[in-house]
Amino acid sequence: MCATGRVANCGPIQYEPQSVEGPKGQRNCNAGLAQFAVLNDSARFPATSSGSTVTFNWRLTVNHRTSTWEYWVGSRLLASFNQNNQQPPMTLSHTVSGIPSGRQTVLAIWNIADTPMAFYACVDLQVGGGGNPNPTTPPPNPTTPPPNPTTPPPSQGGTWAAGTAYAVGARVTYGGRTYQCLQAHTALPGWEPPNVPALWRAV
Repeated sequence: MCATGRVANCGPIQYEPQSVEGPKGQRNCNAGLAQFAVLNDSARFPATSSGSTVTFNWRLTVNHRTSTWEYWVGSRLLASFNQNNQQPPMTLSHTVSGIPSGRQTVLAIWNIADTPMAFYACVDLQVGGGGNPNPTTPPPNPTTPPPNPTTPPPSQGGTWAAGTAYAVGARVTYGGRTYQCLQAHTALPGWEPPNVPALWRAV
């Protein structure tokens, strides 16, 4: 909703919705990224009316090898779908039942198989019971480039450093090797280039 302008004043997330990526195992909407903290404020986002069973549709542009897809409400795991470390199809749907009544934030997690990372997306629902109305699609999937990105042009050289925002194509050195950025992101400790092949490629 931030990327489409339905919710205003979202900060950086409106320009890089594909960057909500963080270490696996988190239970928040912003993947632990401080610059995307607005995503954790459900009061900012309108809720979609639904029943207790909802179909979530995904449209992928890059089908990373995937371990599991998870759907959570708070600390409760509603459903988990095993992808068996295979590449998913470019479009897929998951039907999740047992969503509690009332206003709920469903956290959808896409766990990548060959990295320690996962993508995070939240959907706000007003659950009134009953059947499955219109299918619900999580926010733009993490591999979809944002419209009119405002990330800086690729930089050349420099040593990798946590806390630095990197654009696609940026090159850094780490451990005596050069790496090229594959996805725009802000680096966190533990995201060193050799550790996250989804973000960096050795050149």
